[in-house]
Order: sequence, then structure tokens, then C-alpha cells
Amino acid sequence: PVHLLYLSTARCSEDPGHGPGQEGEEAPVTYPRTLIVAEDGACGSVIESYAGLEPSALYLTNAVTEIVLGAETRFEHYKIQRESGGAYHIASLHVTEARGCDFTSHNISLSGRLIRNDITTVLDGEGVDSTLNGLFLASGEEHVDNHTSIEHASPDCVSHEFYKGVLSGHARGVFRGKIHVHQVAQRTDAYQTNQSLLLSDDAEITSKPQLEIYADDVKCSHGSTTGQLDEEAIFYLRTRGLSRDVALGVLTQAFAGEILDLIGCEPVHKRLAELVSAELGATLHSEALQ
Repeated sequence: PVHLLYLSTARCSEDPGHGPGQEGEEAPVTYPRTLIVAEDGACGSVIESYAGLEPSALYLTNAVTEIVLGAETRFEHYKIQRESGGAYHIASLHVTEARGCDFTSHNISLSGRLIRNDITTVLDGEGVDSTLNGLFLASGEEHVDNHTSIEHASPDCVSHEFYKGVLSGHARGVFRGKIHVHQVAQRTDAYQTNQSLLLSDDAEITSKPQLEIYADDVKCSHGSTTGQLDEEAIFYLRTRGLSRDVALGVLTQAFAGEILDLIGCEPVHKRLAELVSAELGATLHSEALQ
């Protein structure tokens, strides 16, 4: 895969005399733009990584990515968002898929004070198979928005969307996924689901899956579930000799791991498994201290 790394560095918002709002000291802003054009019959994958160097650096990343896929292409797109804890990240992904495309998007958000992801994909040819997968973690006062739109503009196309979120502390999450089936898009097969796990009583998720269908020969479904860890499952693991903390970790990582297991690139899968495990471990430890 081609790996694009957008690395941000800025002053630490907690440094004395260098806090936000002081005259003459504005937080830096970057506007990355990525354009990917895959010609007919091409096969490839691109990884976009957004990361910050300082744990609490204050800055804004405002990014846009455009992907244009020719006929019969096979393409995977990974977006890994690991901004600093004080960072703001706003990003848009626009994808156009021609006849016979096979496209997969993996959108992973691990940190950042405010995150907003807008994803729009247009199935603009017959026989397209399009997949959107996503995992977002949020803790403390973090806020994560994921807004997706799948435009079925041609007949005989398939789309799958699977997003999961894990929230703790006072974190807020939003998922709004829309599947729009145009009148011409007969024999559409579309599936969408969002599952969220709340690790604290103060965490909150707003989930709004949507179907807008104008064709009459379709198979479409959507759903959303939100809840906490099952006490019976925790009890079962404890009867097998695991402590409560370990049981919580096993169940939480299994929940997130369902998305990670969909990642086909082994080095990416391995690294993300390490990052997610570390992040969830720190989150569960913090919740245990409350």
C-alpha cells in the first residue's frame, strides 16, 4: 500500500504562557488535500494517517480526500486518525465508483478533542460492490462525528456499512448514515448497521441510520444498537478465573476487534490492534479509578 502521513506539531495547550486565546498566538491550521485516480482495471490501496506529536497540542486539521475509480477497479482506502488530545480534525472523503468496482473504506478514529468525518460515495455504474467500515474511540470530553452517505445511482449494486463506537467518560459520539437509492437503481442490495458501547453513565451516542428509497425492487436494511457490557458475560468470564478488570478488557476488545478483523492489510491490522488495545486499556483503567 501507499502510505500518506500527515503529521502535525504545535505548542502544548497546557504550557504556561502559551495557552490558546492569547493575543498574537493563534493555533496552526493545515488543509491537506489528497486526490487519488485509479484507472480502469487498477488494483491498489492507500493508507492516510493523521497524527500529532504532542499529547495535548492545539491545532486544526481540515482535510479533503477525493477518490475516482475507473471500471473494474479493486481499491482499499484506510484512514487512521491519531491526532493529539487537544486537536480538532474535520475531514471529507468523496468517492466516485464506476462500473464493476470493488471498493472498501476503513475509517479508524482513535483520539482528538473534536473529530468530524464526512464520507460520500456514489455508485455510478452497474455491478459496484462498496463497503464502509468504521471504528471510533472517545474518552474524557472528546466528541466524534461520523456522517456517511451512500448514493446508489445505478442498478445491480451492493453496499455494506458497519460502524462501531466505544465511548467513556463524558465523551459524545454521533453516527448519521444515509443510504439513498435512486429510482434507476433497481435490484439494489444495501445493508447498514451502527453499534455503540458505552463504558460510563455519562457517555452519550446519537445514532441515526437512514434509508431513502425510490426504487421498487430492492433489498435494504439498517439498524442501530447502543448499550453497556453484559453483566452475565462478565460473570461468566469471572467464573473462569478472570478478574473483573480483565473480563472487561476481553469483552471490550472483542467488541472493537470485530471491525479490526475486517482489515485485510496485515501490518495495518497488527498495528491498529496494538493501538486499540493500549487505548482501551488506558480507558478501562481510568474508568476503574472513578
